[in-house]
Amino acid sequence: MISYCYGKVHLICAVVAPRCMMGAVKDKNPGFIPGIKRFVSSSPPDPLAMASTRLERFWVLLLRLVVKAFLSVFRLFAPQQPGSREGHRLPPITEPLLRVSAVQLARNIRRKRVTSVQVVQAYIDRIQEVNPLINALVKDRFAAALQEAAQVDKLIEEETGGEDVLEDRLPLLGVPFTVKEAFALQGMPNSTGLLSRRTVVSGVDAPPVALLKRAGAIPLGVTNCSELAMWLESHNRLYGITRNPYDLGRIAGGSSGGEGSIIGSGASVIGVGSDIGGSIRIPCFFNGIFGHKPTSGIVNNGGQYPPASGQQPGFLCTGPMCRYAEDLLPMLRIMAGPNAEKLSLSANVDLRKLRFFSVPHDGGSLLLSPVDPQLIQAQKKMVEHLEADLGVQVEELRIPQLKYSFQIWGAMMSSPGKDGKPPTTFAELMGGGEKRVWPVWELFKWFLGLSSHTMAAIGLALVEMFQSSQPSQFILQQKESLQKELDELLGTDGVLLYPSHPQLAPKHHQPLFTPFNFSYTGIFNILGLPVTQCPIGLSVEGLPLGLQLVAGKLQDHLSLATALYLEKAFGGWREPGDTEHTLNSTSNNVSNAT
Repeated sequence: MISYCYGKVHLICAVVAPRCMMGAVKDKNPGFIPGIKRFVSSSPPDPLAMASTRLERFWVLLLRLVVKAFLSVFRLFAPQQPGSREGHRLPPITEPLLRVSAVQLARNIRRKRVTSVQVVQAYIDRIQEVNPLINALVKDRFAAALQEAAQVDKLIEEETGGEDVLEDRLPLLGVPFTVKEAFALQGMPNSTGLLSRRTVVSGVDAPPVALLKRAGAIPLGVTNCSELAMWLESHNRLYGITRNPYDLGRIAGGSSGGEGSIIGSGASVIGVGSDIGGSIRIPCFFNGIFGHKPTSGIVNNGGQYPPASGQQPGFLCTGPMCRYAEDLLPMLRIMAGPNAEKLSLSANVDLRKLRFFSVPHDGGSLLLSPVDPQLIQAQKKMVEHLEADLGVQVEELRIPQLKYSFQIWGAMMSSPGKDGKPPTTFAELMGGGEKRVWPVWELFKWFLGLSSHTMAAIGLALVEMFQSSQPSQFILQQKESLQKELDELLGTDGVLLYPSHPQLAPKHHQPLFTPFNFSYTGIFNILGLPVTQCPIGLSVEGLPLGLQLVAGKLQDHLSLATALYLEKAFGGWREPGDTEHTLNSTSNNVSNAT
């Protein structure tokens, strides 16, 4: 029933949307990109007020009632998570090595100021300390990692070519890292949370993992993800649920939530994630760390399960996740391999010569939550700092097509590939390649506690049953116009500030009732634009704040440079439990700095 109502709202939006958009399309003011308007107010419009017809209002109200009813039923049947420990905080970080970036760790290892064994052991100790609380690492290779670290230390002792030779050949020599379990890491499981794949062990490394290992980095193990890597909470029936280090009663995001949680808790310094709708950026946001979704096609996506199909290979991206902004660019350079030459990563960036734009919300989609006021305030503070410190003018814009982000994402994700074949259905993927799962039967089994799948996966398969095989022409037109306008707007010197998600990290299972909020990130997968996720302090509740930095195609270095600058201004990653850097205190610090 809930998926039926979502589908009806989707249909109503598509029908009435042309009338809603007419005013924006006719905007011919000089100096304006068609369809893009300067903002008058940054207050997010209420979704109900945005409904342009009585019929739309009816469907929105009905949807809300259905969601509330379903929530009540779900709470009755959903298994309680044992040991959720909402009141517990993570142990504080006491080891100084855990507060150093990967770049600095590699430098100190090369200069023999610290051994790789010491660094690897420090991270193993931290994982063993916090993982029982957050459930992020699902399989370790600690013994092998220590052996490899000892070999690194021996190599450094015997090296006669000097530090520069090591830095050029092995830039991450001796630095530990973690990998999302959806990627192949030799000797590690590769189930992507699917019970039917629990015995699958990787015999090789995924290409980006192999490149990091070739650069000298040492994998510690693999981390949790959502079932089949297609949900924004990292929960599956094989490994359980991953918790947010800032509040154990909240989600770590998904699908790369294990990476987000373990890095955010100080138990890993860098990691590998994948992103087809926000699976790098959402966990980075919720866990207060940095992440980067590269320009589409730059990093090899091989060695992941499930493989993308239809047009999805053009939307899936593999990228770095880390606590310190200075690690993003060297990680991307390594993971991109020969494609790194396309990105001008060595170019000096003068931020004063860039054009900055700010969009505080999507314009009021009927399907999404309003943007949290703390996120709007944080973005406003960032704009004020950019203008005061850099002397630039940040233009606040309204981009009407963003209101249809979910419809655009859904239409393109379900479209056939160049060979005319439609993408593999989610129900087929749930069957593990053996047989298609019947979602209605799985839902019945779930209520009886007999299903091998999560409610999120079952719900996605149910929604898929009502999905139209032919996207509306209007939605395709919105995608094309949005692509053209953002490409023109950003060019080779533009950076767009945009919310990562309309909510702060929600409570466990809450995304089931706000399933379209990922659209704030998902739209940029469809557009193929590079996006850097940047933390900007903590909320009054002590939860991470952050936003997306969007650049033009192949202009990844611009958003990366902006993130590095903002880390210095807003403090970047904050240790969980740090109450000195909430939104208000961060704002005061920035004001004092300017």
